[in-house]
Amino acid sequence: MNSPWVNQLYFGDNLDILRNYVSDETVDLIYLDPPFNSQANYNLLYKEKDGSDSAAQIAAFGDFWHWDIGAEETFRTLVTSAPTRVSQLMTSLRQFLGQNDMMAYLTMMAIRLLELERVLKSTGSIYLHCDPTASHFIKILLDAILGPRNFRNEIIWHYRKWPTGKLQFQRNHDVIFFYSRSQSPERIFNELYMERAESTLKRFGNQKIVSGHDESGRRVPSQVEDAESLGVRQDDVWDIGRVPPIKQLFPTQKPEPLLERILLASSDEGDLVLDPFCGCGTTVTVAERLHRRWIGIDITHIAINVMRRRLHDTYPHDLSAYEVIGEPQDLEGARQLAEQDRYQFQSWALSLVGARLAGPLKKGGDRGIDGRLNFFDDDSGRTKQVIISVKSGNTSPSHVRDLKGVVEREKAELGAFITLQEPTRQMREEALAAGFYEPPQLQAPVPKLQVLTISDLLEGRVLDLPPSANITFKRADRGHKPKPRGRR
Repeated sequence: MNSPWVNQLYFGDNLDILRNYVSDETVDLIYLDPPFNSQANYNLLYKEKDGSDSAAQIAAFGDFWHWDIGAEETFRTLVTSAPTRVSQLMTSLRQFLGQNDMMAYLTMMAIRLLELERVLKSTGSIYLHCDPTASHFIKILLDAILGPRNFRNEIIWHYRKWPTGKLQFQRNHDVIFFYSRSQSPERIFNELYMERAESTLKRFGNQKIVSGHDESGRRVPSQVEDAESLGVRQDDVWDIGRVPPIKQLFPTQKPEPLLERILLASSDEGDLVLDPFCGCGTTVTVAERLHRRWIGIDITHIAINVMRRRLHDTYPHDLSAYEVIGEPQDLEGARQLAEQDRYQFQSWALSLVGARLAGPLKKGGDRGIDGRLNFFDDDSGRTKQVIISVKSGNTSPSHVRDLKGVVEREKAELGAFITLQEPTRQMREEALAAGFYEPPQLQAPVPKLQVLTISDLLEGRVLDLPPSANITFKRADRGHKPKPRGRR
């Protein structure tokens, strides 16, 4: 008997994760919205590079790909190991484009699309979301990898936004390329319908219309059956509003109705949905609601943390089992993450106590606040607050004193100092000197400043909060790290 499926969030490079964890022909539907700097000056995307830069690190909300040593190595891998048609296409594109950000983007996409094609079932589909900056090249690339016969639709997602005032027509759409994995008659596609035109409703009401041709091939006038119509078959222009910027969890967040339409059309309940550039998790959130199994991947921990919070906020009582894979599991893994990217380490450390980032991951401008945790400990409705500081390097008592000053300035109830290194005796004494927070309703007092090590948190220690505290977000269990599935 097969064990129940556990949904998965992966923290890491989707290329490595696809190669090491996702088996051949196991995924029913793939949706991807790969990052690209669509707002950049078009000429800059074609600026020649000398290839001397180190491999690009994709930061949170990053939307850039550059031609560097890593892109050069990936290109050579493609040319020598990819199918002939893909190798020839990439060679031709490089001759045409040169060594620039556009070529780096296409190289990055090509090697990942080959892996996505590998994991997709013969009955499955892939939807690739892009904008006009690179859509013409992406279409050629998809034809080379999936085959032009498997092209199904170029979906136009139309929306409205404030006019830009440029001397051109307002651009109010994105492109979504829809391909099937094969010509299999068993491929998954559920017909969707939209409302009838007003003139049709006026003439026929909501009754089913049947039209066709007689034996000689002549068109037969429309006839009305005594049955209710489902509407008109869904076309390839979708008018769906964007997520207002003020409500966005991520700068490129897509609306749930858009993903819902894709999942309803090309998957059934219980099918496996994959999003390799998961961002704030719209795909997995909709998949959870529609009872699909899901895999989400993102290279930034801030995205993993946002997804985890979003899932728990959206489904507080009936969230399916899931695990986060790729996070540090021990102190050595934490040290490696801190050395690789201290801002990603910061995001991960905050997730260990269920805290939210105080702002974008960038140097400076945080006013001494790395994260915040809100809680309630009475029935007044007033939110209480924990201010959190995270340090991955050398620490001293002055850092604890600085946190004390921030807590007082922000009028917060508590402060937490999370450190990778073991704190000194003086640091712990400095925290104790801050005194205690006295919760209402005669609850036991808790230390106003708390010092926690990464080692403590990995071993299960938690923040000391009032007994009745109800925090606004609780993190998912980290679970165990599964063995790689590999290729079948």
